[in-house]
Amino acid sequence: MADFDLEALSLTDLRKLHKDIAKAITTYEERQKAEARAKVETFARELGYSLAELVSTATKITRVPVPPKYRHPENPALTWSGRGRKPLWFVEALSAGKAAEDMAIG
Repeated sequence: MADFDLEALSLTDLRKLHKDIAKAITTYEERQKAEARAKVETFARELGYSLAELVSTATKITRVPVPPKYRHPENPALTWSGRGRKPLWFVEALSAGKAAEDMAIG
């Protein structure tokens, strides 16, 4: 590693050095990622898969919709599953004296 006196460098030289270091770090990281990717691809091939096959199946997450648990007393098109933030109509019905069981479906 080069030993030099940073105090002796001009602002222009320091900025150039900073830019060169940032570029060196970026290219080093890119080389490391490429090397890791090549190793993983080789390992996947040894197991009989492509890396794309393994990555695409690992990232697929399907969520099953939760059936509604509560229905608006006057507008049956408005429903709520009971998860997440309470809808305004539900909060208003509770404050008006209705019980959650009164709005329960089934």
